[in-house]
Amino acid sequence: MRGDDKRAEGMFSYVRLEERIAADHPLRAIRALVEEVLSKMSAQLSGLYSHTGRPSIAPEQLLKATLLQAFFTVRSERQLVEQIDYNMLFRWFVGLSMDDAVWDASTFSKNRDRLITTEVAQAFLKTLTGLPQVKALLSSDHFSVDGTMIDAWASMKSFVPKDGSGRPPGPGRNGERSFHKEKRSNETHGSTTDTDARLFRKGNGKESRLCFLGHTLMENRNGLIVDAQVSHATGTAERDTALTMIDRAKSKSRRVTLGADKLFDTQGFISALRARKVTPHITIDGRVSKHGVARSTAMDGRTTRHPGYEVSQRIRKRIEEGFGWAKTIGGIAQVKVRGLVKVAAAFTFTMAAYNIIRIPKLLLAAA
Repeated sequence: MRGDDKRAEGMFSYVRLEERIAADHPLRAIRALVEEVLSKMSAQLSGLYSHTGRPSIAPEQLLKATLLQAFFTVRSERQLVEQIDYNMLFRWFVGLSMDDAVWDASTFSKNRDRLITTEVAQAFLKTLTGLPQVKALLSSDHFSVDGTMIDAWASMKSFVPKDGSGRPPGPGRNGERSFHKEKRSNETHGSTTDTDARLFRKGNGKESRLCFLGHTLMENRNGLIVDAQVSHATGTAERDTALTMIDRAKSKSRRVTLGADKLFDTQGFISALRARKVTPHITIDGRVSKHGVARSTAMDGRTTRHPGYEVSQRIRKRIEEGFGWAKTIGGIAQVKVRGLVKVAAAFTFTMAAYNIIRIPKLLLAAA
């Protein structure tokens, strides 16, 4: 018998929000993992707040909402708050009941300087990879490193001479401006929108963009990110940051390997790795000059003859999977915050989110 299309509005609902979420929903395992991390960070989070005055919104809820934004590619915090208001799945994940009021979008802006910082993001990633069940998934001997360009939240029109001699764009809200044959560099020019952004290009023939460089250190067993950092976009930033991250990851007495692409094939970087008891598994930069002379390399048969070198060269490419997820799903291709500190926090949280969606599957496979 056909049913009637009639609405019967009830004054009360007797179904708990917990029962609305499927028992096998992927977010259940993810939420359990996130709450375990946040419970271990409780003391650190408490230190960020005063012990007097009106109670704040729980920092755990704001951090879980930040992760949701990366999981579901929510493009703005205002849209995120709107989703939490009517999406029962989002409400359940954050920890709000059906009757709880949702905070205003400006809450994120007010808490960004205190809660959504590089220190908290780094602590979150470190606590996540330090969980006993997660630590069993990680390699402590073999790592890979790489960097990627992150477009700044600034227009090329904002990149003007530091001495104030640049002509402003034409009239109108988005006036035209021709940069043809105009020489611009980071030494003479700077962005008025984001002073930390730098003009940088990936290689010869590529366009220059105002950007930052995001760096990650990956362990080679399951391809999880164990460290993340953001720097100014310079030609040596990837190698300098790689040394900093490998110093934090390895024990002083243990010898480890580090895989990387041909950008890292320089005498200074490879010598610095060997001084740290790190075996360099670097791709050889075999470029040939116009005179037919092959570029010299610091890599030699002491390393390249071992089977482990070939394994590192194959596995190191998986680090691009994290960058790809962060840019296409996590929304980090162009950041929506300004300043090196805020960009670093956003990038690190996004890389932590990439780990979180993969860890439950890895744990299930290892069980």
